[in-house]
Amino acid sequence: MKLSQFKFKVPDEQIAQYPTPYRDEARMLVLHRTTGEVEHKQVKDLIQFFDEGDLFIFNDTKVFPARMYAIKEKTLARIEVFLLRELNHEMRYWDVVVDPARKIRIGNKLYFDEENTIVAEVIDNTTSRGRTLRFLTDYDQNEFVPHLYALGHTPLPKYIYRPMDEEVMKSFCRDFHIAEDEDCEMCLKQMDEERYQSIFASKVGAVAAPAACMHFSKQLLKRMEINGIDYQCMTSHMSLGNFKPVEVEDLTKHKIDSEQIILPQELVDAVERVHSTSHRVCAVGTEIMRALEHVVGTGGQLKAYNGWTNKFIFPPYDFTVANSFFVNFYPSESSQLMMVAAFGGYDNVMAAYQTAVREGYRFGDYGDAMLIVD
Repeated sequence: MKLSQFKFKVPDEQIAQYPTPYRDEARMLVLHRTTGEVEHKQVKDLIQFFDEGDLFIFNDTKVFPARMYAIKEKTLARIEVFLLRELNHEMRYWDVVVDPARKIRIGNKLYFDEENTIVAEVIDNTTSRGRTLRFLTDYDQNEFVPHLYALGHTPLPKYIYRPMDEEVMKSFCRDFHIAEDEDCEMCLKQMDEERYQSIFASKVGAVAAPAACMHFSKQLLKRMEINGIDYQCMTSHMSLGNFKPVEVEDLTKHKIDSEQIILPQELVDAVERVHSTSHRVCAVGTEIMRALEHVVGTGGQLKAYNGWTNKFIFPPYDFTVANSFFVNFYPSESSQLMMVAAFGGYDNVMAAYQTAVREGYRFGDYGDAMLIVD
């Protein structure tokens, strides 16, 4: 298939800037892939489509405050430093992306706080915007990372842009029941820190949130439990590759960034039990579906795994592990949309997306959801 086949237009006002006040009250478009029929529900209604013995698979990665700001020595230019991953704990080497990159060269020093307790030296260029930093600090090994994270910000995607005018803040405070005498900007910061995570978040390592998992509340999990619907977690540390545009018309030539995945034996055993009884396995999020399809063997069997994947799934593709799929609404020409189309059927999914646009569904990490079932 070609890149241009996944192009569509979403009005700016349908790019979600905030989550719904309650996690499980986002809208949910249900696509029945065998018929192409769609239904309009809320996330909290999803248990209507599952039975006792079915299994959901969630991502327990935890987003860290990866977006930081530093001052470059001598010029005092303000530089955005986006932490990607720690390369060497003892040497305090980190892989980062800097902006504007043209101003940052090997040997430059960056200062992250007024007291200069954390300074970084650029020691290598990795890509056009990528750099390797060596952090210089008097903090010991156990103190350094917590202090580094304390200087960071929630790494919201760039399309979440909120001009802080009076009407915007009033709307936010009203929707989230914030009193007039409270500091709205502080409440907004705290809201992002809480809501740009799933309730499963426990394994630190992601720089982008597992958006589909963020719709699940403790109340919804309890209702699933009452109905005998099981769940397991695995880890997929989501990278900036989730926002990397596809820039080649021939999809076979597109490469995506690698992400670390950890699939435990308990999940393998749970999937085998469900498959043996012909119940449903629901992958929650494109990163979970990709990880499952990376690990599954030629005989259709899963295995425990701790490693990396850069698997790129687009139509046509035969899925092996999951037979239902819970996702968000993704941007035009994105690799996530291509995977969803591979699972739900290209014509079905693109028609459902046109319906979603027409019906005012919200797109993006803080947006609405889509459930694909047979």
